[in-house]
Amino acid sequence: MTATPTASGRNRTDPAPRPAPGEPDGNPSGHALVNPVLPGFHPDPSILRVGEDYYIATSTFEWLPGVTVHHSRDLVHWRPLGGLLQEQRLLDLAGRPDSGGVWAPCLSYTDGLFHLVYSDVTSLAGAFKDVRNRVTTARTLAGPWSDPVPFPSHGFDPSLFHDDGPDGDGRSWALWMEWDHRPGRHSFAGILLQEWDRARGTATGPVHRVFTGTELAHTEGPHLYRRGDWYYLLTAEGGTSWDHAVTVARARSVTGPYEADPAGPLLTSRHHPDAPLQKAGHGSLVRTPGGEWYLAHLTARPLTPRGACVLGRETALQRVEWTTDDWPRLAGEPPLPDGGVLPRTVVPVPPPRAAPAAPVPQPLAAAGPGARPAPPWSTLRRHPDPEWIEPTHDGLRLYGGQSLGSTHGQSLVARRQQATGFDFSARLTAHPDSPLKMAGLVHYYNTTLWHYLHLTWDDELGRVIRLGTCAHGRYTEPVPPLPAQDGPLELRLSVRGTEGRFAWRPAGTDPWLPVGDALDVTLLSDESATRGDPDTGHYTAWGFTGAFAGMCAQDLTGGGAPVEFTWPDYRERHDGPPVRP
Repeated sequence: MTATPTASGRNRTDPAPRPAPGEPDGNPSGHALVNPVLPGFHPDPSILRVGEDYYIATSTFEWLPGVTVHHSRDLVHWRPLGGLLQEQRLLDLAGRPDSGGVWAPCLSYTDGLFHLVYSDVTSLAGAFKDVRNRVTTARTLAGPWSDPVPFPSHGFDPSLFHDDGPDGDGRSWALWMEWDHRPGRHSFAGILLQEWDRARGTATGPVHRVFTGTELAHTEGPHLYRRGDWYYLLTAEGGTSWDHAVTVARARSVTGPYEADPAGPLLTSRHHPDAPLQKAGHGSLVRTPGGEWYLAHLTARPLTPRGACVLGRETALQRVEWTTDDWPRLAGEPPLPDGGVLPRTVVPVPPPRAAPAAPVPQPLAAAGPGARPAPPWSTLRRHPDPEWIEPTHDGLRLYGGQSLGSTHGQSLVARRQQATGFDFSARLTAHPDSPLKMAGLVHYYNTTLWHYLHLTWDDELGRVIRLGTCAHGRYTEPVPPLPAQDGPLELRLSVRGTEGRFAWRPAGTDPWLPVGDALDVTLLSDESATRGDPDTGHYTAWGFTGAFAGMCAQDLTGGGAPVEFTWPDYRERHDGPPVRP
């Protein structure tokens, strides 16, 4: 597979976003990062430094491989390393609901081992959250990873804190948020802490309720740090949408009591719908070798003020300074009168101490046993296996699986949408002989939200091109089927802002033949997917992932008909409506 974005996900010709009003264009040293540093669906960042190397781990939900990781040596250039959970023994997502699966990983390092803690959410609608928290370790991020062991699981967003600094006692502590399903109680019941025995791989000792949050409520996403004589607890509050925030509490003892920062949130854009970076929250801290501090946090860029976030929740970085009384603050950003502390789009960074890491090759892995799509490609709830996917010299072969509405056995390979404008195309070779056999390009959000241009069979017309769209489970075809002659076809998806258009042509011919009118891209957004009761906090559907562009094949006869995709190509375009500003 080919892909044109740079390691950061931004095309080399993409102009950098403008700074927000009042922001500098850089800094005296001339070094700066541009947010979001991980564009597209990369939420819940856990940032870690080991020596000169920085890593950010992010949530993947129902997509595989689980827990995406990016690497940097300068905080500016980030290269994708793929996912850490690449085996079924580490993560089995069959049947996971939309926006279930892997939530809020925490990546830490001690004793020469990486520790990865993550939630595997098996159900999430209504009053209950069924969660299995797990921890696994490895000497390198390439693995092998140990068999996961249970982590405290009466809640989600688990993390590990290792008190192994110069003043620490070497003990480790497990943290997580507790979920309370009972009517009349707030579902987010507080942050719990318990000692973690690294040698035995188990929690031990009493459970401490160390923090119940501030008036923003919805307290989750805990990360614990030590600086001097203080322990600092970072949490996400305000919910994962427009009121999201990062709050800080501190204590002299690891078990508390923790006092919230009297100045309010460290970061939030909740009162500023025109700010370029919205939903700012769910943060984690890292200290540079030179002693500077940075906050990695979740953010989103709606197409219009408080509108659809088609790109999903992304990752940004902010510089942090410390007050004389030892509270963290965004560098150069005093709190606003309404309590907002806005994230910046352009952030100064220290001069690099090491050369940027070389980009990871983007083509599909070479054919052979265990071959799998390379970053940035993902599969849906199904680990790559020759039973359904085989790399070829210039693409891949898929064996038809279940429908796009299934949570089991889909044959789908896709990549995150990382810009509001892009073209995605591929050559398709398929021989359908039944309406139950289909293959094509899909613009996908979840099992109930997608647009799909596909080759199939019609009892009267023979081979045909069909355009299907699914809006909250309701399937329609906006145009009649189009006859298609034998031979390979080329399919294309073009997205510009809120509109998406499909086209096709016989391979090697011109021009592209449009299929129907523009489709509504805002349907494929977190805001469209989320449905429920904000007053009770109980929802029937969640949207946590962002849109994907992909290739897929279905064979509803169960025969696994083979389909060839060659020369898949994703190119960002910047001739349409940009993400604000």
